[in-house]
Amino acid sequence: MTTLTDWLELTARAGRAAHDVVGWLMWDPPAIARYAELGVPNGAGWVVAWRLAPLGDVTPATAAALTYSIHPDVLAMVMGMYRDVTDGEAIVAARDASIEPGLADIAPGLGERLAPLADDLWRGVDSVHHGARPMFAAHRAEPRPGPDQPVLSAWRAINCLRELRGDVHWALCSAADLDDVEVGLLHSAMVDLDEYGSEEWIARSRGNDDERIAAGWRRLEAKGLAADAAIADAGRRFRHDLELRTDELTEPAWRAVGEKTTRSFCDAVEVHHEAFVARIDATAGPRWMPAVRSAPGG
Repeated sequence: MTTLTDWLELTARAGRAAHDVVGWLMWDPPAIARYAELGVPNGAGWVVAWRLAPLGDVTPATAAALTYSIHPDVLAMVMGMYRDVTDGEAIVAARDASIEPGLADIAPGLGERLAPLADDLWRGVDSVHHGARPMFAAHRAEPRPGPDQPVLSAWRAINCLRELRGDVHWALCSAADLDDVEVGLLHSAMVDLDEYGSEEWIARSRGNDDERIAAGWRRLEAKGLAADAAIADAGRRFRHDLELRTDELTEPAWRAVGEKTTRSFCDAVEVHHEAFVARIDATAGPRWMPAVRSAPGG
């Protein structure tokens, strides 16, 4: 008897696995050290600099529009620091040099399981059009690793698929007229508040002060998604539906990767999930990278 593939569930799994495979890099000490060697004091801002580098000479305002949830002043500071001393090509080289050793340290053997999947992963990347997917398009346009770097090649394809998910998600948020503060507040519906302590933690971690947080609550309340500076049940349902719609719109890329390879990717990564979270806890601190954390039963 043939069992039909639940592609939405498989897409959600692949999205979570991609966050694991990529997220640790944002706070990776060796990567930060390589970035610092380029002349950036203490490697400050690496958390987002490596994602911005493929965008070229965009303005901070443009970068804020593309990354969506990060305060424009934070991005202006980061971009100012690295543009004074280095360029995007050097930042990308620091990123690429960090991938294989980082994966080997956190998840021994994972790179070897990802390497054979590279061609299929790139097929998924190349199946998607670029329209209104700026971060995805910028990272896809980078020169690709050769056949002598299969682990890096697989990781780069996974990173593109992760950026695709981000672009799709932000497009849905924009269509719902959610600003950068609102999306941070709403994401608290996806995590364990016993761990986070507040529905405001995520939004504040993106550089937002009391005034902007208060304005975000007012906007959510006007939409019926919050009440008394707290996410309402309608807001929780809305946020979970947003995640489902993100899965629906990114499913075609994973279908292009293929069921066998997508399952192999998920199976290879999921056994290392706790190790990836532990690495982020150790390097960034608890609560960071909420995309790799979920509420009980989520």
